[in-house]
Amino acid sequence: MKALILDERRTLSLVDRPKPEATAPTDVVVRVVQTGVCGTDRSVLVGKFPAEPGVVMGHEAVGVVDSTGSAVTDHKPGDRVIINPTLYCGGCPTCLEGHWDFCQKKAGTEVGLDLDGAFAEYIRLPERFIHPMPDGMDFDRASVVEPLACALNNIEAGRLQAGETAVVVGGGPVGVVCALAAHHYGARVLLAEPDPYRQELCRQVFSHTDDGRVSVHAPDEEGLTGRGDVVIDTVGSLLEQSMEYAATRGRVVVMGYNSNASATVRPLEILQRGLQIIGAGDYNSRLFPKAIELARWLPLEKLITHRFSLEEHDEAFAALAAAPGTPYSALKVVLVPGPAGARG
Repeated sequence: MKALILDERRTLSLVDRPKPEATAPTDVVVRVVQTGVCGTDRSVLVGKFPAEPGVVMGHEAVGVVDSTGSAVTDHKPGDRVIINPTLYCGGCPTCLEGHWDFCQKKAGTEVGLDLDGAFAEYIRLPERFIHPMPDGMDFDRASVVEPLACALNNIEAGRLQAGETAVVVGGGPVGVVCALAAHHYGARVLLAEPDPYRQELCRQVFSHTDDGRVSVHAPDEEGLTGRGDVVIDTVGSLLEQSMEYAATRGRVVVMGYNSNASATVRPLEILQRGLQIIGAGDYNSRLFPKAIELARWLPLEKLITHRFSLEEHDEAFAALAAAPGTPYSALKVVLVPGPAGARG
């Protein structure tokens, strides 16, 4: 099969790999229909997040069951499915406490980072990480379920309530998904994004709303300061700015992944303003079915602006400003095995 692997130079190479087989009783092999490009994938290529050279990247995948192991009972060949890539062992002390998102045996289980992922024609995972796609849901909407699970994890960590104001820092795909979910929760949403092209794409996504509860702003607008009951930093490197956006007694959630980021904060400011700084980590897999259900009601497919084949991976990541000196020219990009227009 064709697959995109990470090489030693932090670039992607299209190679031939053996098609995975259902060797364990609980294995499910999925024919990948399409995979969303995550901000984490981009961060790997630009040096902001680590990954294992030689790994097949990609994790926001949807597809069709190709084959199953002998013990699989909930899936059969031909079923349309959504992949949950946040794996856990289920047996370590943390998992036994129900905190699957903080599994102590993560090494070698990070799909697309140190375990072969979904920028390929096929992927193999244990049955419990394969979820049926609801009848009537198309692959484009289902492709954004995994980012929606990430958004729900951080919104719930911030304890966002109806009637509160959420400031979402960053208008990339996960920021827009956070804004969609926060709006659905009944919040007023201020979305801060510096790139004019992405600002316009964000406004297009929210053109279906007519209640005035979502607005898009440049990050330096004075009206953002002190507004957020909950502030979500989807970039992962803007804690100080996010604290400025927070209201008195606000909750600041660090969401984005950037292993190079650091911040200087004044403990006295946190104390006197009653701020809470929250790190939610990965989502607990219990949230994944909730994200699938919520996706029935959110126009997630509107985020997808570009579709590329695996062979066109350079163009795909260039559209996301992963190459030096290139601007953003896309919001959400999906990679498709075979011709870029192929689906299903």
